[in-house]
Amino acid sequence: MKISLNWLNDYIDLKNIPLDDIVAKLTMSGLEVEEVINEKEKFNNFVVAEVKEKIKHPNADRLSVCTVTDGKEEYTVVCGAPNVQENQKVILAKTGAFIPKGNFKITKSKIRGIESNGMLCAEDELGLGENHDGILLLPESAKLGEDLADYLGLNDVIFEIAVTPNRADALSHIGVARDLAALYNLPLHLPSDDVSESFADASDLAGIEIIDSINCPRYSARILTGLTVSESPDWMKNRLMKIGLRPRNNIVDVTNYIMYETGQPLHAFDLDLLSGKKIIVKSSEEEQNFLTLDSKERKISKGTLLICDSEKPVAIAGVMGGENSEINSNTKNILIESAHFNSQSIRKTAKSLGLSTDASYRFERGVDPNKTVFAANRAAKLISELTGAKVAKNVIDVYPKKIISKEIKLRFKRVEKILGYSITEKDIKNILTKLGLSIVFESEKEIRLSVPTYRADLEREIDLIEEIARISGFDNIPTIQRIPISINKKSDDSEFDDKIRSLAVSLGFYEMINNPLQNKHNAQLYGNPINVINPQSKDLEYLRTSLIPGALKTVAYNFNAYEKNLRLFEIGNVFNKKNEKEIKSFDDFSEDKKLLFLVTGKNAPDNWNEKSKNVDFFYLKGMINSLLNKISLDNVLNDSYYHNVDIFFDYKLEKKYNNKVVGEGGKINKRILKLFDIDQDIYCFEFYLDELKNIPVSKRKYSEPQKYPKSLRDFAFIFNSDILYDDVVRVIYKSSSGLLKNVSLFDKFENEQLLGTGKVSLAFNLEFYLPDRTLTEEEIDKEFKTIIKSVEEKFNAQLRGK
Repeated sequence: MKISLNWLNDYIDLKNIPLDDIVAKLTMSGLEVEEVINEKEKFNNFVVAEVKEKIKHPNADRLSVCTVTDGKEEYTVVCGAPNVQENQKVILAKTGAFIPKGNFKITKSKIRGIESNGMLCAEDELGLGENHDGILLLPESAKLGEDLADYLGLNDVIFEIAVTPNRADALSHIGVARDLAALYNLPLHLPSDDVSESFADASDLAGIEIIDSINCPRYSARILTGLTVSESPDWMKNRLMKIGLRPRNNIVDVTNYIMYETGQPLHAFDLDLLSGKKIIVKSSEEEQNFLTLDSKERKISKGTLLICDSEKPVAIAGVMGGENSEINSNTKNILIESAHFNSQSIRKTAKSLGLSTDASYRFERGVDPNKTVFAANRAAKLISELTGAKVAKNVIDVYPKKIISKEIKLRFKRVEKILGYSITEKDIKNILTKLGLSIVFESEKEIRLSVPTYRADLEREIDLIEEIARISGFDNIPTIQRIPISINKKSDDSEFDDKIRSLAVSLGFYEMINNPLQNKHNAQLYGNPINVINPQSKDLEYLRTSLIPGALKTVAYNFNAYEKNLRLFEIGNVFNKKNEKEIKSFDDFSEDKKLLFLVTGKNAPDNWNEKSKNVDFFYLKGMINSLLNKISLDNVLNDSYYHNVDIFFDYKLEKKYNNKVVGEGGKINKRILKLFDIDQDIYCFEFYLDELKNIPVSKRKYSEPQKYPKSLRDFAFIFNSDILYDDVVRVIYKSSSGLLKNVSLFDKFENEQLLGTGKVSLAFNLEFYLPDRTLTEEEIDKEFKTIIKSVEEKFNAQLRGK
């Protein structure tokens, strides 16, 4: 938003304050100044000059060669303007000047063979208007050689300020001036809104009716009669042009001027074009087309807030007026609208129409509902002074439900605690009152303030403290030279869970989340359940003792939806009473976090070249081991197998660490499945997640590839069938001197006719190597024979193929 420094000086005296300081203060207070346009610098090398001679350009029919003087020097200038004549006072852009329109630099140049040393400027080229019919002619009284900025009084500074969405109050010159008054502790002078009224009463000339009071809480209007629409005075046109507005006529210009002065958007209707001399504010009941002031027909959706007369819409509320009631050269009587609209309604309308205006921009961010009358009076006062119009008595003000100011308590000690430095109570009060807040109660420890309705962003005590900080200066907040930083590693309780989730998903599992509350029957299937004192229903009266019953309900639900192939996992807490006594403390029950994996159905979809297989116990075990391998636990857990020893499982696998069970699972027996109406094999495995998490894991290390060749040997022995594989491998390793690095079983053979009753043949591969040299055949043979002898003696085994 553009703000004029000269305009600000109408409300606060900033003449003796350096420009750089104003810019810095505004920016540090939250009103960031993005650009500063100094008009005097903008018009460097522009002077008042006189055309002494004009001759036709020898090489161009439409160009003239002019001799121009600034009273000191003469310049040859090639000019194409049709209105240039001798003895005219004109504006000369000397070499080095930047033309505002197009922002190009004037240099010496040859035009059709004639050297030109400047440019005679038109009104639009200087940014002073839109006329480009010819060069701008000055009166004879203009002083030769005078700088253009001094001659035109263009000594203003324009600030381009970035206003954040919460600071709607700063979208006006008075709003910015209010902040500056607080920043510099200067008095703020508000303009007068005293209006000389005529004998006629406004309510006799027009009527206002609000039907949609939700989206239009207030509508104020002033009636003016007997006016003449004409061009605005130069001072108003100049101010509007400096902030980027195009002057139109004295009525429209005043409404724009007041909007940029006070922040309250206004709109002027031709009163004689309003049917029934009445304004009705209501939302549209159906889609319709409407011709706006920009001569575009727009489709208005149902529910759009409209300003209507007794017959038709005349404006889209808060966005743009219509051509059917616009001010024109024949307008004699007007109604000035100064209303308050719901910001959400205006935002919705502007977005749906793709139409953003200065008015909608302000209404969307929030306009002060209690300044409508002030703005209407200001506009009436200016229009009356400029046009000689008569102002009807009284403001028509429809305000069904008054919007009152909020009150916020502020504790002095709290200010110091938040800001980190001491600020006197007097300064606190002064800052806040300068910003427009009023003190309604005060004591030694605190004050209570009434917040003006133009500061809707101030809602809590911390907001007031922020206001104090930005006005007193963020530079006052002390710098902390040393910040203590804890060197202890912070613990993230969810880190391991998240890792498990990520690994499970990578293995093709989908996460399920089941209700931890179950019915009594399901809760009692696997443990000693805890009942809830006030259950919502019979199905939710016990805490779960296992994740399995809830998972089976999920499986049954999917089966009913014909989803038969499932890979599911869940992480959740289970609860068990430690005994049958009443729970009186946390020691009477246990709470464990568990991880459940469940598989059922096909291992993959059928396709043209390969048929899928049903998942089984070993498929589940492979998935579990893949997961453990990812977290480097595959080499520290021991497996134990059981058959028909568990209420849930036909056969079961247990994973143990130091003889403590960390997980168990297997194939769920059909009796349990029948309880859930499941007729398909289900395999699941349940971990104690905290136990799994606490197992020490060795870090993965890089190992160099083997440099020297391996030597392979194999043998097969006939053992008694009760000999365990683990025992044989243990003896093989123990018999080696360190050359043996790996043992693997590659064949198992049983045949009573060939081997005998109770006999089994096991065949092993053996790998021998050293990391630093190649083994000799003698070393390997000696080691191999020693191992064979140890196995024969230990297990009374017979070497096959001997």
